[in-house]
Amino acid sequence: MASGQFSLGVNPSRFRVKSKLSRGNRAPILLGVATVSLSFIILRLVQLQLVQGDYYHDRAQNNRIRPIPIVSDRGKIVDRYGQVLAANQITRSLYLYPRDQSKADWEKSAESLGKTLAIEPKKILDELEKAGYQSAVPVRVYRNLKPEAFVALAEGARIPGLEIQSDASRVYPNGAMAAHLLGYISEATAEDVKKHPDFPAGMIVGQMGIERSADDELRGTWGNRLIEVDATGKELHVLGIQQPVQGQPLQLTLDLKLQKAAELALAGRRGAAVVMDIKTGAILAIASAPTFDPNLFTRRISQRDWDNLQSDDKPLINRALQAYPPASTFKIVSTVAALQSGQYEPNSTIPTFDSINVGGTIFHEHGSSYGTIGFKYALAVSSNTFFYQVGLKIGPEVIKKWGQNLGITRSLLDLDGGGPGGYLPTPASKEKDYKEPWYAGDAVTTAIGQGLVQVTPLEMAVMISTIANGGKRVKPHLLASQTNLPQMQPEDTGIYPSTLKILKEGLVAVVNEGTGQSLNDGSIPPTAGKTGTAEVSSGADNAVYVGYGPVENPQIGVAVVVENGGFGATSAVPIAHEIYKAFFGLSKIKK
Repeated sequence: MASGQFSLGVNPSRFRVKSKLSRGNRAPILLGVATVSLSFIILRLVQLQLVQGDYYHDRAQNNRIRPIPIVSDRGKIVDRYGQVLAANQITRSLYLYPRDQSKADWEKSAESLGKTLAIEPKKILDELEKAGYQSAVPVRVYRNLKPEAFVALAEGARIPGLEIQSDASRVYPNGAMAAHLLGYISEATAEDVKKHPDFPAGMIVGQMGIERSADDELRGTWGNRLIEVDATGKELHVLGIQQPVQGQPLQLTLDLKLQKAAELALAGRRGAAVVMDIKTGAILAIASAPTFDPNLFTRRISQRDWDNLQSDDKPLINRALQAYPPASTFKIVSTVAALQSGQYEPNSTIPTFDSINVGGTIFHEHGSSYGTIGFKYALAVSSNTFFYQVGLKIGPEVIKKWGQNLGITRSLLDLDGGGPGGYLPTPASKEKDYKEPWYAGDAVTTAIGQGLVQVTPLEMAVMISTIANGGKRVKPHLLASQTNLPQMQPEDTGIYPSTLKILKEGLVAVVNEGTGQSLNDGSIPPTAGKTGTAEVSSGADNAVYVGYGPVENPQIGVAVVVENGGFGATSAVPIAHEIYKAFFGLSKIKK
């Protein structure tokens, strides 16, 4: 080794060989890494394009294409003369696109919107939650936008995902008039959507009355408008329109003038009135009081309004379909049952008393005895002891049979708010339903429409109509299209002409010389009827009346109940009087 040289003791040639081998091994490793990376990329592309291609394609489309629902007009509802009862008007609704903001951002926006709309922010968020924050379909959060709210939203800071659209909103031009019959509309409930999965978000359906029972016909079919938007949500192009299909119009048998007369005469007192065409069973008026304004439900109902609807007066109950003790009006049924039973003749007479003792219980007359009388006079003076004896002799089964033949427990309407219908007791039904034995006193109270007997105002109207038209039980209905259907034609009950004759004479006598004399004041053509005063568990007695007119050529049957109204002659008869005036064209009420 030369002087001045420093050596590490490493063989240079050996070092060069090792360096060459290291570079040779590096290429396969890099190639392997590249292959694996490319494989992952290819697999991801396969997943994105083939496996999840439709999903991401839809997401891309939804980023720029939006479906805008087009609300269909509900079919109009009119009365028998074409008077509008329910129609539509153009309003503005507020829609939100859930995916246009995060959940946190929507919480902030809901606070601002809540102040503008005067609603709780939670109600807005609940609608968004229901749809899901990733939904591309707009959610309607407010209907019937008030002008001041519309201006505030138009002039205020822009909220992403907010859109105001024109909608068709239901309007009831007569306000609370016929509310229980018409019902109301609202957004489909969870139960509605479960039954109809095809309903679009915010679908409007009927929730009571005719709006509910005829919803399939009235609803129509909603349309869609597909629009292309830019990144800010601004509409660029209309890509296509699926036009909505308007719902079918509906004509009712109702006579708006008679309906107004009935409701005005009830004057908000708890009760009901039904007016019926005695020849066809078409309902001309069906009033229940107190009532409510169905227009409340065309917008977001306030807590105050909802509390009023839940008040002790229960304005949502349809009292025309609610069962009441019919009191002395039920003596019509007892008369038919007695004369049809073969145990009495039209000219049969029975002694009356101040009171009678039945099983140790004293049952009183109205005042003192009327002597020995027949059916006609017994109806005119409404003798209790006369019908006590009739009930004991013929028995409850015969009374129930003829009560059903006259429409009690068999006359129903597909409307909400009422109960299960009337009730006609027998020993077997009392044992089954009340777990109590039958007593002789039950037969006594049944014969005069007290005790367990229950009849709805609708059934009372069918009962009196069946008598007025010569013994054919009518089938109550509300749609004009049903009147001439074979299945809606009245059915012969088999009541003897002699029975009908004595019964009608008795009902005429009630008006001419009995408790209905205020109807015989010369202001209307002659009518016939029967009053009743029903004892109830609390408060004053219920006032009841049934009747028909005119006597010579009967056209309408009327039934009235006033809760805690006292005597039928003083509370129920005046309401019937106003209805008769409207029917005979003697009322100042306008259609």
